[in-house]
Amino acid sequence: MEFDVPTGAATELAAAYLQAAIMFGLALLFLFLYQRYRKPYFGWFAVAWLLYMLRIGAIVSFLTNENWIWLYWHQVITGWTALALLWATLVFSKQLRWNPGYVILLLFSPLWSYVAIYRMDNFLLAAGPAVVFLSGATLWTGWTFFRHHRRVVSPAAGYLAVAFLAWGLHHLDYPFLRARGAWNPWGYYLDILFVLAIGAGVLLLVLEDLQRGLGALSALSGDLQRRDSVADVVEALLRRTMTLTAVRGSAIYLRVNGKGEYVRGAGLCAHWAGTEPVGAAATVIERVLATGRPETVSNWRHAESDAPPHAFATALPVLRGNVATGALIIVGDARDPFAALDTEFLVTLGQQVGAALENEDLYRRLEARRAELERLAARMVQQHEEERRRLSRELHDETAQVFSAVKLQLGLMREVATPELAARLDRALELTDTGMRSIRNVTNSLRPPLLDELGLLPALRALVEDFQNRTGIAFEFRVPDALPVLSETAEVALYRALQEGLANVARHADARRVEVTISVTPSGVELCLSDDGRGLPPNGPIESLERRGHMGLAGMRERITALGGEVTVSNGTNGGAQLIVCVPRESQAS
Repeated sequence: MEFDVPTGAATELAAAYLQAAIMFGLALLFLFLYQRYRKPYFGWFAVAWLLYMLRIGAIVSFLTNENWIWLYWHQVITGWTALALLWATLVFSKQLRWNPGYVILLLFSPLWSYVAIYRMDNFLLAAGPAVVFLSGATLWTGWTFFRHHRRVVSPAAGYLAVAFLAWGLHHLDYPFLRARGAWNPWGYYLDILFVLAIGAGVLLLVLEDLQRGLGALSALSGDLQRRDSVADVVEALLRRTMTLTAVRGSAIYLRVNGKGEYVRGAGLCAHWAGTEPVGAAATVIERVLATGRPETVSNWRHAESDAPPHAFATALPVLRGNVATGALIIVGDARDPFAALDTEFLVTLGQQVGAALENEDLYRRLEARRAELERLAARMVQQHEEERRRLSRELHDETAQVFSAVKLQLGLMREVATPELAARLDRALELTDTGMRSIRNVTNSLRPPLLDELGLLPALRALVEDFQNRTGIAFEFRVPDALPVLSETAEVALYRALQEGLANVARHADARRVEVTISVTPSGVELCLSDDGRGLPPNGPIESLERRGHMGLAGMRERITALGGEVTVSNGTNGGAQLIVCVPRESQAS
């Protein structure tokens, strides 16, 4: 067989060598990207560019020595280049995995090339099918990037689509221009232009993916770090992943005591909550948990009955320490939303998610423990008050009555006693009166009868008047006409707070004037006690005072916080100390 090889082949060599060098550089770029990010499609694209470089080497060898074997290998490598490019595109778009059975496809190119080179006499018919195949693979790659551009609104993918589509159309020029001797050297220069455009487009795509992925993960990291009283880490995690481009759903899978299930989902995965993965989904999750490495698959099915399956799904391991205890599943219409990010970076994210979930569990346990302790404290305060009431009643009803009876008997004896004995009985009567006053004081201290008989305001007013009579300190007492309904426990706590505050003023303040203000707030009742004394020590918050031995303040705080109220101790604006106690209304305190 003879071909009409164009004359002037030597003029092509410089352009061919330049294109081969640039193809080699493009292959090295993709090998670097594969080494850096471990994405399979980078590796397959590198194989395609290396084969394209060998294809150029084969045609250059044929042009220099006109040995037909090189033309044969040029045809073979052209077919393999198209297969490699097609496979790389499928891995990019479909996340396909290599099957050893695909090797049989590689045999077609050598067989057809033998027929084309050694059995056909027409150059166009011999070269056309391989070139059409290469052009088709290139056009398909461009169409794939165009579809990716439409799904994720990626300018870089759109740029790559244009470059591949134009290059694919340019491949069709080869057999016609070569047959007419018009190929050299501009065909090579056009190839070089498209190759450079593809290299630039790939770099732009990687940078775009990095920017999007890092932006989303940074926002997610911020969500995981925030803490407030109503924060829900799982909810924040799922809500943030739903903002990623082309993501249609997400779910959290957790394994506890050997059993795993989806604990919550969002978007298309909302109905997964409370179910277990089955089939291929279960296999992928088990593999992710075993290896602790993220994985992306196509055609994900939550259950065998799901139709149609999700186009893509990424499973990120949720790590607690070095053990994977769960997975974050993200499903969408495009390849993994973390396309260009390091696997190690994603593993670190999984560790952060796991730590956040662990902190959330700890926070909830602490909240439950705190609520339990608050209930226990409230119960102890209530029991304490009940015991004080019982003791007060026993002292009033029994011990005080005994003293009254003793005084009555002493009085009767006094009337018939001799003068000498009468003097002794007078002394006994004085001691009896002192004991009765002591019992009355103890009774009032344990449970003021005015609080039960007249209510909170009269009891507070009597407490203030008694303090003023005992200490001689000037006093100003401001109260509203009426108070909202408070629980019995809250009334006692407010009374005890004023009682303890006045006792501290008498012991420590060295004050000349005291002001007490009772006011009604939207949430309940506020008591403000202030004096013009020496004030608090330099570091005088309530915790510091408790460490110095002021346990009355600690008891006051326990009473008030058990009701859901607040206690504030500080220095006043005009000198002296200030105590502010807030107790909630009955509906809030109950």
